[in-house]
Formats: sequence, C-alpha cells, structure tokens
Amino acid sequence: MEKETFEEKESIVSREDVLRMLDSFLREEAPWWDRFYEDREKDVPFFVNAPDENMVRHFEEGRLRPGRALDLGCGPGRNALYLAGAGCEVDAVDLSQKGLDWARDRAAERKADIRFRHGNAFELDFPPHAYDIVYDSGCFHHVPPHRRETYLDLLDRVLKPGGHFGLTCFAGGIGYTSELSDWDVYRQNSLRGGLGFHDAKLRAIFNRFEVVEMRMMKPVEQPADRFGVSFLWTALFRRPAPPSP
Repeated sequence: MEKETFEEKESIVSREDVLRMLDSFLREEAPWWDRFYEDREKDVPFFVNAPDENMVRHFEEGRLRPGRALDLGCGPGRNALYLAGAGCEVDAVDLSQKGLDWARDRAAERKADIRFRHGNAFELDFPPHAYDIVYDSGCFHHVPPHRRETYLDLLDRVLKPGGHFGLTCFAGGIGYTSELSDWDVYRQNSLRGGLGFHDAKLRAIFNRFEVVEMRMMKPVEQPADRFGVSFLWTALFRRPAPPSP
C-alpha cells in the first residue's frame, strides 16, 4: 500500500475528518499527559490515593451497587481501585501510558483485579451496553465542545439501560477554571487547562439522562480515606430504562 501523502492526510471528506482536524488544534495529546504523570511526587491534588467522596457516598447510601464499571480517564487509578474494592468488575482506560503504569503499580499493591486499557476512549472497542456504571473524574472538562456528541455516543453505546453515569468536572465562576464560551475555545485555540461548567449547562449537555444528584464536591482534608476539593461539580445520572411492553 502506498504511503499516505501529506495532502491526503489533511483532506476533509467526512464529518470525522473535520472533528479530527479540530482535535489537532485543541486536545492535549498523550505525550503531554505522560509528562504530567511522570513525577509521582508532584504537588497535584488528584495524585492522592483516595477515591472521590461523592462516589464513596453513592455506594454507602445505596445509589450505586456492585456491577460492571468503566472508569474513563482513570489516571493513577484511585477511583478504579475503589470500584474494584466495592465489588465491581472494572475496566479502566487512559490516554497516558505513564498514568496507567502508576495505576497498575497501585493495583498490584492492593492485589486488585482491574483491566487497564491504553488509548483514546473514543477509538477503543467496548462491549455494547455492558456497564452498570461509567465513571469520569476529571476527563470531561478536557473534552472540547466539538467532541461532546462523540462523548455522549460513547455513553449510549456502553451504558446499560438503567445504568448510572458518575461525573466530576471543573466548576465555572470560581476562579480556578476557564471561563470561555464554547465559541471562544475556537477563537483562542485553547481549552486553557480545562473548561468550567455551571449546573444548567451540565443538565443541558446530559439531558438524555435522569439527574440522580448534582452538587459541588465536599472538601476533604488530606490524608483521608476519600478525596474532595471545592472547585469540582459532582453529578450522578441514570440512563432511563426502556418502558415495559
């Protein structure tokens, strides 16, 4: 097969070609995330080895129960480890090999059985409608606006009817995160470290799901058995089950 030419590589003949072009302008690629995770001693709040306080509470209060779970953007694996410890069968995916190496080391220390997968979640094959829980802690606010429909399509493919989707993401209006409109992302060619959201926008984006709970994350002083900071939204959504015949 002849090698693809520069002109062919940058040709636009489909909707997916447009999306990939926009990806190349905006998305942090795997080498950036590998550098981010390379220094495990770096002072980053998310590097603690403790699960999100909201997810722990959902299990404690019975909103979530053990089942098959998919952790999107698992990073060093702190939430995947909790899900496995709670009795879930866990698949965990991340774009960064360095992040996954760290997660595997943590899993080995706890003898946790987790299937780790390396790659872009949009491009990996997952079993259809297989997951009772899909959890995303810190991935969605790095998804550019043009890929939100791709993200929703992924949830539709993998989440069981009646299954739950858990999310934590940057909150807007509190000084920590980008206050860009979706159009400004493209005017500035940057996500500026991650997009901040208000509750109304989250409800609009995920309007095909039922809202079980939406609130700000509760701060938790470290060290502790759970993680919490004041600048994240937490949300738990449920995919509606089809009506009975």
